[in-house]
Amino acid sequence: MPQPELDHLFAGAIPQIYDRYLTPLIFDGYALDLVARVQAAPATRILEVAAGTGVVSRSLAPAIPDAQIVATDLNQPMLDYAATQFEAIHPDATNLRWQQADAMALPFPDASFDTVVCQFSVMFFPDRVAAYREALRVLTPGGRFIFNAWDRIEDNEVTLAVSDAVAALFPEDPPNFLPRTPHGYHDVDQIRRDVTAAGFISDGPEAVDLETIAMRSRAPSPRDPAIAYCAGTPLRNEIEARDPDRLEEAIEAAT
Repeated sequence: MPQPELDHLFAGAIPQIYDRYLTPLIFDGYALDLVARVQAAPATRILEVAAGTGVVSRSLAPAIPDAQIVATDLNQPMLDYAATQFEAIHPDATNLRWQQADAMALPFPDASFDTVVCQFSVMFFPDRVAAYREALRVLTPGGRFIFNAWDRIEDNEVTLAVSDAVAALFPEDPPNFLPRTPHGYHDVDQIRRDVTAAGFISDGPEAVDLETIAMRSRAPSPRDPAIAYCAGTPLRNEIEARDPDRLEEAIEAAT
């Protein structure tokens, strides 16, 4: 399987490891930031695109109990895991439903939602302008599309350390999932061009607004982020495609 196709493969043990190690390390804080941004304006019909293991949904549903929320993802294993986790934490919640969906071809009518939210997933979209255009299509006039993306890998020290350590194990064919995809869409000017090309307004009170936010992560040990990235992301697919017996070696090298 070509490497870019492996970037979208979140299956097997990846969802559980991803949620156990990566969510507290790098996703929880930014999820709360997104939820606060959603709460800053009236929101009654919310669509989450590419919900992953549901970290945003788990915070969003109880934070805005009067809103109806649809959480979607392209990967059914991730969505199944997210639904199970959510129901365990919020067994009585009735304002959230889960649905498999492709961000570039959303199965919803025009003007179905007043808010669309997406956490750290736009980097994975094969056609970002098409995905942004779909977000605009399903939004009501004046609705808001709120998303985030990682900055360059050089500004994310732990991720860079993992990427460099794993690359050194395979010098003839180094895995480059982390710089290529999660950290491959950091040019603010490019993001602005893509969003406006999709039809969002480039100036005025409802214009595209971009902000850089820095947060510091804390891990219980160096091994935790090594496991998180090597075994809980599609970097695992790249490692195992080169040698299925070297995953633990890669974790040790990253640690």
